[in-house]
Parts: sequence; C-alpha cells; structure tokens
Amino acid sequence: MLFQSPTLKTCQVLVDEFRLAPQPFEPQKLRFAGVGDRDVYNISAPFADDGELVIAGRVESRDSEQSEVYFFVERDGVWIPREGAPVFALQDPFVARIHGQLVFGGVETFPHPVFRGEYCWRTVFYRGSNIRGLKPFAQGPDGMKDIRLVELKDGSIGVFTRPQGEKGGRGKIGFTRIFSLDDLTPDVIEAAPLLDAQFTDEEWGGVNEAHLLANGLVGALGHIACFDEHGNRHYYPMVFVLNPETMERSELELLALRSHFLDGPAKRPDLTNVVFSGGLIRKGDGTAELYAGVGDAEAQKISLIDPFVKYEAQELDRMYASV
Repeated sequence: MLFQSPTLKTCQVLVDEFRLAPQPFEPQKLRFAGVGDRDVYNISAPFADDGELVIAGRVESRDSEQSEVYFFVERDGVWIPREGAPVFALQDPFVARIHGQLVFGGVETFPHPVFRGEYCWRTVFYRGSNIRGLKPFAQGPDGMKDIRLVELKDGSIGVFTRPQGEKGGRGKIGFTRIFSLDDLTPDVIEAAPLLDAQFTDEEWGGVNEAHLLANGLVGALGHIACFDEHGNRHYYPMVFVLNPETMERSELELLALRSHFLDGPAKRPDLTNVVFSGGLIRKGDGTAELYAGVGDAEAQKISLIDPFVKYEAQELDRMYASV
C-alpha cells in the first residue's frame, strides 16, 4: 500500500532511507550568459511559451540578495536572456498553467514595516496568455514564501501554502482549494489547513512545484531543510503525493543529495549543502529530470526515476480501500 498514515521523519532519517533507494544520475550544470558576472540559480524547469522552451531564473550578485528574475532561452547549449521578455525584481520564480493561462510568480522583498533596515517578503502572482502578457493579479500574506498552484482534475485549483510563526513555526505546508484565480487572496491562503506529520519543529519545508497526475492525485515537488550544530543550512529536494479529495498523502521521499550534483561554488559557506528544487520534467519513460538551484550560486539538472509513476499507476478506489 503506497498511502498510509505518514510518519514524522527528520532530515537525517530521510537521508538514511534515501541512501538505500535508487540513486539519481547524469548531473549536468546549466550554462548561462548575458547577465554579466551575476549568478543564476533557483530556476524553474523549462516550460513552453510561444512555441519555445523558456527557463525562469533568479539572477543575483554573489555578495547580494537583491535579485531579478530573467527568462532565458537556449542557444547552442547556453541559456541567454530572451529578447524583449520582461525582467522582474523578484526571487525564486515559479510557473504553472491554470485554466489555460500562464501563471508566474516569485518572492518580492520590501522594507520591514517595523524594523528599520530589515526586509520582509511576500509571494506575488502574475497571469497572462504568455510571458509578454503577464499582469499582476494576486499576492500572498506578508512573510510567506512557497505558495504554489495546480489545476485539479475537476477544474478547481489546489493551493499549497507555507506559513511560519505561530501557525507554522519555521515553515510547514498547508493546502486548500479555490475555484478561480480571482479567489486567491491573502486571507484564503492564510486560512489553509496544515498537512500534519511532515516536519519537526526544528526543521521546515515547502512546495516548489505541483503536478496533476493522471489519476487525479497531486504530486508535490518541494524541499525539506534543517540547521546543523554549526548553523549550516541543509536543503534536500523531496516529493510527496496528495489526494486533494481526502487530504490523505504519502510519506516524504528525498530525490537527491548535494553529493549527487557536480562540485561548484556556494554563495556562503553555510549554504554549501543547499539543493533547492526548481521543477521536475517527467519524461514519460519512467524517468524524470530535476532542475534545481545548488549552493545558492548555480543551476544544475539531474536525472532520476520518476517519483510519481508508482502513485499514478494506482486506481484510487484500490489505493484507499485499506486506509
């Protein structure tokens, strides 16, 4: 049985379990040009726009967190800024297709309303028929990242959230449903119920991308993270599967460790072991490609066994018969 009452597991337990599972293969660095000496990281997976594959990427100087999001196209093996595409003053871009529209978003930073010299953040959303037509339409609550959307089988919209503080501690995942993009408001996002038994209070995580599976389940690509005893951050790409009708879900599973990727720089020493999920391309042959930011300094992709195939192959009435 693939679905059961989930067990709360720490990063270390998940790492130990993952070492016994099939390992990812063929890591590859993505080459970017046209942005000076700035880094490109925390990318989306490639997506189609006006008949061309595009990647959205966070562009930033190594010694700064003032970032911009560019849209890149591939030319002779190098990703370069798309001519005429907008540039957004955002971090950590994401994309989805909802009701025939392109939905794009990222994290916007702004001066903290109380503490001078500090910054706060929120997730902002744009929609349009294509990249050039993107217009703002919604924003999340102040202080919340990792809000992601997915069109469900019945046409409603699944919304993954990531509150912190009193409700979510260092960061826990919530989920709710809306029926129109116009229903995406800070209050609706804030009210989303939490998915329990995913993160201890000392650790945190969020969803980076959501996939509708053929049987109506939702495959969530995300991250789980923790600090070690030296204050270093450890981010691991993970997945789980959610039944949006019953809210039942699978265990968290890791997809890769930093050591599976090619060696490279990190923005700071405490970010050396950071792999930030960007997107997953399902190949249709039982494998998939994970696109990720590595070390908050570069972008890589890696091949792996498609983590959603085993869930997609199940009939829902059989899957939940013994739960």
